[in-house]
Amino acid sequence: MDSIFKALADPARRTLLDALRQRDGQTLQELTELLAMTRFGVMKHLGVLEDAGLVIPLKKGRFKHHYLNAVPLQQTIDRWIEPMRAKPAARAVLDLKQSLERNTPMTKPDFVMQTFIRCTQDALWDALSNPDSMAAYHFACDRATREGNVINFILPDGNTMLSQTVTQETPKTRIETTFEPHFFGPGAPASRMAYQIEPQGEQCKLTIEHYDIPEGQEGVAEGWARLASSLKSWLETGTGLKAAG
Repeated sequence: MDSIFKALADPARRTLLDALRQRDGQTLQELTELLAMTRFGVMKHLGVLEDAGLVIPLKKGRFKHHYLNAVPLQQTIDRWIEPMRAKPAARAVLDLKQSLERNTPMTKPDFVMQTFIRCTQDALWDALSNPDSMAAYHFACDRATREGNVINFILPDGNTMLSQTVTQETPKTRIETTFEPHFFGPGAPASRMAYQIEPQGEQCKLTIEHYDIPEGQEGVAEGWARLASSLKSWLETGTGLKAAG
């Protein structure tokens, strides 16, 4: 946690984070244009942010793209800020009406998030593919169903919050699905996402990639941060972080 506070202490690094919050996936050249410093100086600041887990670099072709990773910030909020509030803040319910081409290759994601979870690869795979496990840690839904490749997340009032159709699976390693957000209202356009699991000794690195996010749905980033924090808590302690009612 010290590395997070250190990273946030510098105004240049906060500027970089603000820029990625407004438009994720920017290159070093694009970020250098925001600051009155050399390319090397920006690289050093990005290195500090990467070490703190606040920025994720992802190389696609000749270019390296940088993504804001909200998980460490969310964990800091959950630990230090949320308990101090007299009343829990109302948590926005963030969580394919139109068909998606199943064979469309995934190129550059619009959003990337990473977290490290102390668990086995089998346990993480089960958490991401078993509907009973999904319901146990989902921050807003208390039930999940799966029929074939179709997964539905059900809110306490019985309404479906989110539907996903699994389009590709590499057992214990990667899951690609559609992302059909009913919480944005009837006819909300769908997008695509993927979970990537990488064993790291006693931990697993989980990367969440979200592709083709429609205009107006950028708020899903907060939902991913809450989901990742709750998933980590559930796998490591047995208790998920459910949203306040």
